[in-house]
Amino acid sequence: MTDQRPGKNTDQPNLKELITLVEAARLSGFTGRHLWKLASENQIWAVKLGRNWFTTAQAVKEYLAKNRKPGPKPNKGP
Repeated sequence: MTDQRPGKNTDQPNLKELITLVEAARLSGFTGRHLWKLASENQIWAVKLGRNWFTTAQAVKEYLAKNRKPGPKPNKGP
C-alpha cells in the first residue's frame, strides 16, 4: 500500500527521482528520524513504499529554502 504525504508540491515525481530518507539526510544535514517526522507532519513531500519512506532531492531543497526558525520554541503559557 502506498501512503502519500503531499507537501507543497503535489505532483507525482518519477520513480527515478526518489531517494531514501537516509540519502535525504545526507543532503540536508538532518537525521533520517527528523525527516520522517517532517514527512509525517506533511512538512516535506514523502511517500511510503512497502516499509520504507522516500522523498526527492527537490522536496528537500524546497524545505531547506523555507524560512525556518531553529531552536527552542517559546513557551505558550496560560
